[in-house]
Amino acid sequence: MVSFICAVGFAFIHFSSKYMQFANRVPRSRFLSLSAGVAVSYVFVHLLPQLNDYQQIVTEKLQQSSWRHIENHIYIIALLGLVLFYAMERLVKISRKSKYLKNPEEADSGVFWIHMGSFFIYNAVIGYLLIREEYKSSFGMLFYFLALGVHFITNDWSLRRDHKEAYDKYGRLILSAAPILGWLIGALTELNEFVLSVLQAFIAGGVILNVLKEELPEEQKSSLSSFLTGVVGYTFLLLLI
Repeated sequence: MVSFICAVGFAFIHFSSKYMQFANRVPRSRFLSLSAGVAVSYVFVHLLPQLNDYQQIVTEKLQQSSWRHIENHIYIIALLGLVLFYAMERLVKISRKSKYLKNPEEADSGVFWIHMGSFFIYNAVIGYLLIREEYKSSFGMLFYFLALGVHFITNDWSLRRDHKEAYDKYGRLILSAAPILGWLIGALTELNEFVLSVLQAFIAGGVILNVLKEELPEEQKSSLSSFLTGVVGYTFLLLLI
């Protein structure tokens, strides 16, 4: 039940992104810098150490295959996730420079649907992991929701910046449905540990890229104090569980 509430919470964040006016200010809202700090802490204190556990699962599964000679499979998958989402970002930026666009502030419509498709899968997998990932307690799931919830707010801000009206009209609705659909798939089916590990690694790569690309650029004019508060505060919470 808690997992479904979290999935609905993710959907609500995307649906209400149109009304989050604080996210459009420059310099950036302190809340966005705080959320980036939380997400960075989640990546380095929780996700990356967890990848080591997934690597052990993958290594055992591939012992009898031709892939056994390759090391660090799970980290390569995470890297592929990062590269894929980076490619999506570059595609958006390049499309916005096209001289054929009616509105140069928005990406091409075809690129928009590719972008939404990649984030739909991204969000659906996160919804699936809500019900299929093993958490030590309900607090562990709530902390997962907190980290990815604020991460979604930052993502929504970025997607609205790139796609403007198209995101408000279609994108936020598509992404609102994704975590609930992922949760429903998780409730009806169960993937083995190997597939689950691959999905987690892929999402880890995407989270790392999406976090760093929004916080590091100088033009974002983010708040260092808010960012550090998010990092320290969320790290402390993770160490408690």
